Amino acid sequence: MAMKILVTPRSLTEAPHPAVEAMIGHGLDVVYATPGQLPSEAELLQLVPDVTGWLAGVEPVSPRVIASAGKLRVVSRNGTGLDNLPLADLKARGIVVRTAEGANARGVAELAIAMIFSALRHLPYTDQGLKAGNWHRRRGIEFFGRTVGVIGAGAVGGTVARLASAMGARVLAFDPARPELGIDPSHFQWATHEEIFRQADILTLHCPPGREGRPLVNADLLKTVKPGLILVNTARASLVDELALVTALDEKRLQTYCVDVFDPEPPVHPGLASRPDVIAGSHIGGYTEESVDRATKMAISNLLSALGVEQMATAI
Repeated sequence: MAMKILVTPRSLTEAPHPAVEAMIGHGLDVVYATPGQLPSEAELLQLVPDVTGWLAGVEPVSPRVIASAGKLRVVSRNGTGLDNLPLADLKARGIVVRTAEGANARGVAELAIAMIFSALRHLPYTDQGLKAGNWHRRRGIEFFGRTVGVIGAGAVGGTVARLASAMGARVLAFDPARPELGIDPSHFQWATHEEIFRQADILTLHCPPGREGRPLVNADLLKTVKPGLILVNTARASLVDELALVTALDEKRLQTYCVDVFDPEPPVHPGLASRPDVIAGSHIGGYTEESVDRATKMAISNLLSALGVEQMATAI
């Protein structure tokens, strides 16, 4: 009997990738979740019992689902985040977990930059006004010379820092590992969270959630920011205390919140995304042709290698 592979990422269920389809040609039994949707726990419980490998997305996975996956040997993410997986349960079962490290970094970084420019020049406001037959004009701010705070300087945050520096910004960054980013020191320095919140004109988040589960962006830090801060979150919804954020927006301490991640997804409507001072994306950071292609190929290679069929991985 062929090994069964479950595919759940929305980017792959709504439009099957050639590399996924190629696994079928090599004798694997590929099963898809509902096209274009995050699978629910109920759907996963129906799909996982006979699965050997799982090409997974950002869908929440409960311990109950893992307990039902009696044949599961490997979970391969088509991204880097693992906070949606019950890692302790997977470890206890000896199930291998792999990530497509850095595959979608360029796509997410470019979205963060695009959101920043949209906020600086009030593009959604202008566009919506014109569509309504109005001629709204709101004075913008130029990016050059601004202080950009970057929290998390890994594959995504490091790319944002380099792009921002190349376009004339001063970059303040925090990362415990302090990787070498190759940025001119005259335009870059490491800083603490507190220093970044106090000095940044633009602040962008590219870090995992804290182990304690407490939001990084909280009421105390938001009280210290420069009036008119642009805050960008393409990482995780849990990084931000939403109630404190709404208060900061209402009090104009934040000019704009740019966000591509919600909990739940899609978000409840009307809600944060419906505010005029919020620029919202539908979790599209890694949803580019190039990022999906890189992440899919890397995730499949990781999956097949973990299953001991490296020759198949090379062929695909």
